[in-house]
Amino acid sequence: MAKTIEGNGKAKVVIVMPAYNAAKTLRITYEAIPKGDVDQVILVDDGSSDETLQIAKELKLEVFVHGRNYGYGANQKTCYTEALKAGAGIVVMLHPDYQYDPQLLPDIIAPIRAGGADVVLGSRFLYGDVLRQGMPWWKFLGNRFLTWLENAALGLKLAEYHTGYRAYSRKVLEEVPFLLNSDRFVFDQEMLVQAAHLGFRIVEVAVPTRYFPEASSASFFASVRYGLSILGLLARYLLHRMALKEQKQFECFPARYRRAE
Repeated sequence: MAKTIEGNGKAKVVIVMPAYNAAKTLRITYEAIPKGDVDQVILVDDGSSDETLQIAKELKLEVFVHGRNYGYGANQKTCYTEALKAGAGIVVMLHPDYQYDPQLLPDIIAPIRAGGADVVLGSRFLYGDVLRQGMPWWKFLGNRFLTWLENAALGLKLAEYHTGYRAYSRKVLEEVPFLLNSDRFVFDQEMLVQAAHLGFRIVEVAVPTRYFPEASSASFFASVRYGLSILGLLARYLLHRMALKEQKQFECFPARYRRAE
């Protein structure tokens, strides 16, 4: 496995794009990436039925293709596996739907490069009034409620857990057993619960977001299912932490029990 230097400017930065029917926004998203801050861009196409794959090849991205739509979590599993194989020191997940500003990438990776963070989340709630930015009111209320629960369960004080703009150090992706996680949307939250359980430092950076027809957005009923899956995740985690029922995806030692390197 390729070695990289973390915590400074020498770490290889790899952007991963989990893509599904992103043909309308992929090109504009890629063109907005500050190329001087990125070493490689990997796109994983999760069985798109539009021209996503064709456009990705035109842009000369490194592309990996799923034969069918396996799900958002399954897409990320391939993203991170391939980024680690490529020798990434910092991995940034950027959705190709142009909802998050690619030009903020230097701000997203800066805390990891400086050695002050292991996970960085781009928080919409630190930036300003998300309702004025276009977030639906029901999504706002669900986000606030779930964030409160997750903070209570994990003992953290994050402004938001549900962002699609995030960066991980190589060490996080090597130690978090993400292949055991869901193939669905709850994958993102499982990653954060595991990272917090292992004692990794999670830092937030304020980012704006865009809401427009071409940007991906879950429906009300899909959001309800997502919320229920998070409640199930927190229940499983708390049962595991209290040693009432072991959960394989959390069978990893928190940082305070790991040997010093």
